[in-house]
Amino acid sequence: MNQTKDIKITTADPSGIGLFGLAIVTLVASSQKLGWTEGVGLIIPWAIFLGGIAQFYASILDSKHNNTFGTTAFGAYGLFWMAVATSWFVQSGVFGLTLQESVDGRQLGFVYIGYLVFTLFMTIGALETNKVLFIIFFLINFLFVGLSLSTLGIMEHGMHLLAAYSELGIAILSLYGAGANVLNKHFGFEFLPIGKPFGIITKPAEKEKATQLRTTN
Repeated sequence: MNQTKDIKITTADPSGIGLFGLAIVTLVASSQKLGWTEGVGLIIPWAIFLGGIAQFYASILDSKHNNTFGTTAFGAYGLFWMAVATSWFVQSGVFGLTLQESVDGRQLGFVYIGYLVFTLFMTIGALETNKVLFIIFFLINFLFVGLSLSTLGIMEHGMHLLAAYSELGIAILSLYGAGANVLNKHFGFEFLPIGKPFGIITKPAEKEKATQLRTTN
């Protein structure tokens, strides 16, 4: 007699470590943009390990939760920071003078534009996650607007400041989001509020049901 057993593998919610990785790299990167610190030498390790690996690790765990949104977001931004760190290596001549001398910074501007478009889509998705995450994505849009235009030489000073202050806001909110996710899961209730989904986007069937209820009432 054949018996079938279902094996359930439980994995922890990776939102805390993913948001913490985002928080630390944006905090240190914004300090350089705002002129509080100088250079990228000690930003690179945090870009690779926290901005890159921590978020990519969160992406892998979210895939096990069948969370397409989290997998895509953490994966895309994790790889972004790995690529940014590599770009800094190229610009500083780590990979040789040939690559360093062939650098055209405007190419990064087009990368930022691509990420801006991607982030606009993700911001729509964030409407139905929680309000803290939505505001983080909302600020990421401004970060990429600032990075895109300043890198392409359009309103450089103003757009640089827009990117800097947006990035600082992302860092602060991501730190809060990381703490809230960990403590809320740890205690089993909403210890720190993150805000309910907006409830703006609903499935067509749910919209029809809501319309019928209003009509009946």
